[in-house]
Amino acid sequence: MQHQPTPQPPRPVPGPPPAAAPQPDPRAGIEEAMAALGDLDRIPLAEHVERFDAVHAELTTALSSIDKV
Repeated sequence: MQHQPTPQPPRPVPGPPPAAAPQPDPRAGIEEAMAALGDLDRIPLAEHVERFDAVHAELTTALSSIDKV
């Protein structure tokens, strides 16, 4: 029985690392979510929680992206 060599992973290509994709501006999502709060007085109370949750989610995402956490 003949011993077959173990395949090796490819070696990294020399040069600068690939550029990271630009991150979207988190302020756009915050502004959109905040704008949805403008008509709270015209929507059923049960829908308020969903709107506030959307704002909270956008703020959490924005704050997390500050330090790339």
